[in-house]
Amino acid sequence: MADKTSGKGLPTLSKNLIWMINFGFLGVQTAFTLQSSQMSRIFQTIGADPNNLGWFFILPPLAGLIVQPIVGYYSDRTWKPRLGGRRLPYLILGTLIAVIVMLLLPNSGSFGFGYGSLMALWFGAITVAFLDLSSNVAMQPFKMMIGDMVNDKQKSYAYGIQSFLSNTGAVLAAIFPFLLTWLGIANTANKGVVPQSVVISFYAGAILLIITSLFTVFRVKEYDPATYAMYHGISEKENSEGGNWITLLKNAPKAFWTVTLVQFFCWFAFQYLWTYSAGAIAQNVWHTANASSAAYQAAGNWYGVLAAVQSIAAVACSYVLAKLPNRFHKSGYAVSLILGALGFVSVFFVHNQYILIVSYILVGIAWAGMNTYPLTIVTNALSGNHMGTYLGLFNGSICLPQIVASLLSFGLFPLLGSSQANMFLLAGAVMLLGAFAVGTIKETFAE
Repeated sequence: MADKTSGKGLPTLSKNLIWMINFGFLGVQTAFTLQSSQMSRIFQTIGADPNNLGWFFILPPLAGLIVQPIVGYYSDRTWKPRLGGRRLPYLILGTLIAVIVMLLLPNSGSFGFGYGSLMALWFGAITVAFLDLSSNVAMQPFKMMIGDMVNDKQKSYAYGIQSFLSNTGAVLAAIFPFLLTWLGIANTANKGVVPQSVVISFYAGAILLIITSLFTVFRVKEYDPATYAMYHGISEKENSEGGNWITLLKNAPKAFWTVTLVQFFCWFAFQYLWTYSAGAIAQNVWHTANASSAAYQAAGNWYGVLAAVQSIAAVACSYVLAKLPNRFHKSGYAVSLILGALGFVSVFFVHNQYILIVSYILVGIAWAGMNTYPLTIVTNALSGNHMGTYLGLFNGSICLPQIVASLLSFGLFPLLGSSQANMFLLAGAVMLLGAFAVGTIKETFAE
């Protein structure tokens, strides 16, 4: 029986089940972080012009913008008991494709295309696009299963666990190249070839993605259509109907749009973190712009360590944020973004690799807020009808700002002196705008 005092008629779930619903996210986030933290390094290693990096970083959010609403739309009406239910079939498909692509991407410079050749860059770009397409297909089911199965009282905890596992995966991905180098794996290679420390890191990430996804697939049983409809107070017919995306957006709760505004500023800033961190650290600390040099590759490894620091900070902070009562969501959200803005700006001023640890701790606090609060606030405001479609559309609040940031970088990068470090000043200012935008949010709860 559902606990009718728990919100929306959904039952109170065991903590073990909530962990299993989220566990595969550990592997998905490992794959995503390997891509985001190493993509700039990979493309500059195979000969990409730093001024053109924005083109490559458009591909992942563009893939997410297209794929996640489609996954949400069709999974709302999918019921495949032999493959796990509504959302899990998409997790299985996305994982299989992502694993294949993770074996290909780091080898972009190993097929004899030549340093800086169009073929090498196109091969890298296509594999990145497929990796992000598949990662988005695998990622979306975790977000939707919480909306499907977890009541309002447990939802903040569930997304907090998702954030915890997400950041744990990010830690593993970030330290893989550094750890492998320490173990004696080569961190340099011939000009235009990605070092083995990076290649093997992607292989390890692929194995982890398979193992963690299998835990979720075999340990989670999704609600059948009748049970889902009963718990969410809708009819089975409503649960199986399609929905016009424009109409759904017009009828979206106000919280959907106010959180989207905050998301725009946050993800705009983080796009520049992923695009320019390796180059900014190489410029400020190792004093090099030569992507083939040992100094640049050392900077790339150190960014991996800093990304791990960021994720560890996010793990600790997300645990705290998940414990805050609903009435403190907005203040926790805003404070985390303000601290993140300080972290971004400080990267411009810091020339010591160890002081950068403080900068990325602050960035990690913002990352925790971004992964804990938006989905909690939005899913609380939604009914069970069209849950997957709405969450897929809400992913536009993550993807669109990244696309806008990448497109604007072609003008902003030369305007700011063609300095990758200078881009962090801009990112910090934009993140601060996101903190102020939190004031526009008013939390609501669906009947």
